[in-house]
Amino acid sequence: MNSSLSSRTAVYTGTFDPVHLGHLDIVQRGCRIVDKLIVAVGVNPDKNTFFSLEERVDLLQQVTRSYPNVEILPFTGLAVKFVRSMGARIMLRGLRTLSDMEYEFTMSLMNLNLDPEIETVFLMAKEEFSHVSSSLLRQIASLQGDLSKFLPAEIQLALKKRVDQLQTK
Repeated sequence: MNSSLSSRTAVYTGTFDPVHLGHLDIVQRGCRIVDKLIVAVGVNPDKNTFFSLEERVDLLQQVTRSYPNVEILPFTGLAVKFVRSMGARIMLRGLRTLSDMEYEFTMSLMNLNLDPEIETVFLMAKEEFSHVSSSLLRQIASLQGDLSKFLPAEIQLALKKRVDQLQTK
């Protein structure tokens, strides 16, 4: 075992496009069980994002200011490599549905093969967030639906502005 990796630091990776209350619930619960939680905002080549990497980092910083042991950082490349570069031993992931479980199980096995010292820890979504996804929220926003139950006010405003920009092009 490599003593340079900390089991008191976890990294929660995702695209967070946009960050929603389900993500923030995982952040809140995660930062209670580790000394330091790094929320790593990544680039997924299979996803077209509404917000740039820099915008997503900024939005997450805005809505996590009240958590003193949370740091928001951008990353590119393999998540497991980023986790190691941060000196963490734990990759935190949220699970919503059975389909999430299948995907996350496959990813955690691959990550374990890529770096056997990094463990994936799963937190189950609370029931009120189990159906919430960023892609669904973007769709609702583009149809002017009410997102107040799912997004912090700052994120609602940013998403509305982005939808307005895209619809006026």
